[in-house]
Amino acid sequence: MNTFLKKFEFKHRNNKQVYYLKGALRNLVPSFLLPPLNQALVKIKDFDVEYIRDRVNYYNSLSETQHLSSDSVALQDFKLTKKFSTYYFDTHEYSRFFDKSLRIKFVFGDVLSVPVEPSLLKYRPIERTTNNYVLLKLNKVRLFNYSKDNRKFEDKKNILIGRGVVKVPVRIRFYEKYFNHPLCDLGQINKDKNPQWIKDKLTIDEHLDYKFVLCIEGYDIASNLRWVMSSNSLAVMPKPTFDSWYMETRLIPNYHYVEIKDDYSDLEERLQYYIKHTDEALQITRNANAYARQFQDAKREDLISLLVLEKYFYKTGQKSTNYAWLFDDKKAKVKIASSSS
Repeated sequence: MNTFLKKFEFKHRNNKQVYYLKGALRNLVPSFLLPPLNQALVKIKDFDVEYIRDRVNYYNSLSETQHLSSDSVALQDFKLTKKFSTYYFDTHEYSRFFDKSLRIKFVFGDVLSVPVEPSLLKYRPIERTTNNYVLLKLNKVRLFNYSKDNRKFEDKKNILIGRGVVKVPVRIRFYEKYFNHPLCDLGQINKDKNPQWIKDKLTIDEHLDYKFVLCIEGYDIASNLRWVMSSNSLAVMPKPTFDSWYMETRLIPNYHYVEIKDDYSDLEERLQYYIKHTDEALQITRNANAYARQFQDAKREDLISLLVLEKYFYKTGQKSTNYAWLFDDKKAKVKIASSSS
């Protein structure tokens, strides 16, 4: 496919033009035309409450009330900027339902330091010492793509395909070790260094001709993991070190993805194993597909996002809520039990 035309390949990818148009239109809707927040939150009764509770408290694990400092931003002053437009649109989609006097702290882009106050962000380290990392589904037009893969695993090439920006040490080490390996087809798409590794970009559809897709982390989470896990190819990666809306801590090695060692020394052995053991490979793709599907219920995702913010404003002492029971394990179990009896 022509390099220019690849930019408009939407079979497995979100349409950015539609995304930005929707975000801009939402930005124009005055608050008084929006339905009341409680009208949206009460829809929790239409879903598995225990599932909703679990996901909300996973993303927002604040337990004690923590007040924000004066440098937090009031929602009325939360404005669109060119640099972080997707982060703004993804936050504003839900924050617009809340009182404009409420205040937030956020970290858009790279998380370079530990937040000293509750902060909204895209990802967090799995090994952490504070609950101040509050996850939202941010930059979702880029990260939350799901593939429509009709190719059978058995019919794909016995090769690990990898295309990406290669700048961070973890990726450089992998390319140094396996760039010329016969079981790998690797290519660097940035052109500012390592010219010997540079290759043209591939579309998602072109990646899916291969049984194995490299999903190694870069500066943070692996951006291709969601579309790979919704395909009939296998994600290959070390154990993740970053956590996001995709709940990477809940991914089970060799159940949802093919795990390789941190030093990559067992890559060839792992690829050969799943080339020979097709039944086990197919089971991993089924498990991965099922895991990815839980994030594709748009109404449920909207509700979870609203409740994450509801808890954020409640746990920062800024508003009362009818859902305090949902944010406390013991109270939630009593409430859910009484509702079902």
